[in-house]
Order: sequence, then C-alpha cells, then structure tokens
Amino acid sequence: MKFGIFYELQLPRPWQPGGELQLYQNALDQVELADRLGYDYAWEVEHHFLEEYSHSPAPEVFLAAASQRTKRIRLAHGIMQLTTTHPARCAERIAALDLVSNGRVEFGTGESASVTELQPFGVAFDEKRAIWEEAIRAIIPMFGEGGVEHHGKYFDMPLRNVLPKPVQKPHPPLWVACSQLETIEMAGRRGLGALAFQFLSADAAHAWVHAYYNAFTKRQQKLADYVTNPNLAITSYFMCAETDDEARRRADGIPFFQFALRFYGQSAMRERPAPGTVNLWDEYEKWKRANPEAHQRALSGGLIGSPETLRQKLRKFETSNIDSVILLNQAGKNTHEHICESLELFAREVMPEFHAHIPEHEEWKAKVLAREIELEEIDTQPFRDRYGPNSVQLTPAQAAE
Repeated sequence: MKFGIFYELQLPRPWQPGGELQLYQNALDQVELADRLGYDYAWEVEHHFLEEYSHSPAPEVFLAAASQRTKRIRLAHGIMQLTTTHPARCAERIAALDLVSNGRVEFGTGESASVTELQPFGVAFDEKRAIWEEAIRAIIPMFGEGGVEHHGKYFDMPLRNVLPKPVQKPHPPLWVACSQLETIEMAGRRGLGALAFQFLSADAAHAWVHAYYNAFTKRQQKLADYVTNPNLAITSYFMCAETDDEARRRADGIPFFQFALRFYGQSAMRERPAPGTVNLWDEYEKWKRANPEAHQRALSGGLIGSPETLRQKLRKFETSNIDSVILLNQAGKNTHEHICESLELFAREVMPEFHAHIPEHEEWKAKVLAREIELEEIDTQPFRDRYGPNSVQLTPAQAAE
C-alpha cells in the first residue's frame, strides 16, 4: 500500500494579513518533509471561489514550487478541472510541470462539482460530464509529436503543435476524481486511476475494489488512445499522535472539513452563498457547541489515532487490496506543527509495514489484470454511503440557515 498527502489549502476565517502566504509556505514545507520521509504522492486540488474551504485555484503553480523542494515524491493533480480550462492549456501545463519536476507528474482530472465554480467560466452544470469526456479526447493527442486539431461540441481548435511535450511517454499517469462512489466503476471502465473518498468499512472497500477492477478488466471502454492506469486510491481523514485522545484533540479541523462538505453539498447544484455572506468557521463553531456528541463521533472515523490504532485500521483495509491511501490533515485550523509531527510519527511507526507489502500487492494486481485471478462481482448498492452515521450530519434546513 502506498501513501500520499492531500491539500485543499483550507483557510477558515477570521483572515489575518499574511494568512494565505503562511498557508502556502507551511504546505510547501510539509510536502518537502513528506518527500524526505518517503511518502509516495503529494496531491493538490483545484477549486475556485470557495471561501474558507479551498484557496487553491492554481495547483500547477503550487506543485511546480514543490518540485524544486523535493526529489522523489510524485506530484499529483487531484484534480485539474478540465471543464474550466481549454484542453491545450491543460496539456501545456501538465507537460511543463513534468519537465520542471523531471517526470514526476500524476495527471488527475475532474469536472468540478459546484455551479459556483462553473458558472463564471460559462459552463453549464448539467453538461460537465460531457465536457470532461471531450476534453480527455482532445488532450491526449496533444501529448504526442507533431500537430493536432480538434473539432467537437465544446472545443474547436485548428491544427497546432502543443508544446512542450512531457518527460513521461506517452503521457503522465491518468486519474479521475470520484466524488460520488458510483463513479469508481466508471473510472475502471475508462481505464483511469480512481481518486475516491474514504470508505466506511473494509467490506465497502472490498466491494468497490472488485467493482473497479472488474470494470477495468471486463468492461473497459477508453475515451481515447491513452495508456491505462489501474489504480484505486482513497482519501482518508488523518491525524497521528502518541495517543488516540491526543490525535482527536489535534484534529478539530477534520469535523470542519466534513461540516463544510455537508453545509454546501446539500444545496442545489452545490451553489455557495454570495461572497462574504457566510462565515463558515463561525457556523461550524455554532454547530459544534450545539452538537458536542456528534462532534466527538466525527473524530472517530478515518485514520485519527495512535500508531497502533492506525495500524489496526489499515490492516483491515489492506485485505481489500486498495492501491494507495491519501492522507488529509491540512484541514480547518489544524496546526502546521501538529501536521508535521503527524507525518513524522506515521512515517516512522506505521508506513514501513505497509510499504513492505507493495511487491506482494503488485503481484496480485498483475494476476487480476491478466485475468489469472477472477474477482467476484459484488453488489455495491449497500456500500454507497459516502459519509456514514458518525460523520457530521446536517439537515437541508440547517445548511440553509
């Protein structure tokens, strides 16, 4: 099992002078530390206009800066929005990042999930999947030698040679975000790596791993002529400390992350309020005061705890044959000091055990892809809850208040 770190670059109010500068510099320090500690990936999101929740509109800039402070860690777009950027600009940015990082880019793609992000770019919410599919078809040929042209419904481009070309041939590994669990099967069918949110149980992970690899091996329908990327990664809330109680105490940003997802996720097309009209951190603090037991339950999930607790949780998930776990602990007001200590403790006391099993997992995966191992077709319907009863719960009325 491989491990990555994940960044939304959250910055709750109240905003202080220099706050965004410190946020970015701390995150870059954390990526540099993760590289030294042996983590496999650093994932950076792309979002626009989402106050407090994400101040990360230009992941290619952040990852380029990280590339000059690291040597080995893979630099991963989690994701680049193909709906809000012309395909040629996507291809150019990925290739340039691959060059400055010496071939360490992972090209994660997605649609965006909010009308707040899409509308300013003239993108209709109900067309975003079709735009993403056409963008994939347009971008892939641009990584090759010579000129290409594209004439589609959403993009029209005359014959041009898109430069530069990436170091990795024919292109960096391709991924797609799976904000809804059922899109994991779609990712397998398209032959793309799946970036999924955390599963609620080892049984759920087992079912979705089977759904992904069965779609990959039996029902594959690629969107273009690209190299497939058989990988299923899950993002998990994370904080590692010497004791479970201390880890939970340091992880107050995790329920804030959950609260933000639920607060906005239940509005029509996930539309956000007008700028400056909602103080999300204050809303979270009000919810926390009114729901102390629910707040504590929200800290019981994911990978929050002592090294021994995290080892036990990961051993259960390892049996499902997940390829990698992406650790999210830059959330809310979690401190830079605690994030770094968490990364160090996990790398020292937890990660080596699971890194040691990578060759065995790769052997299993090779047999699955060669159809030497036939995976059972498992009904995923019972495993479609993304949040679970212990996560932050809000009614639509509460989210609208």
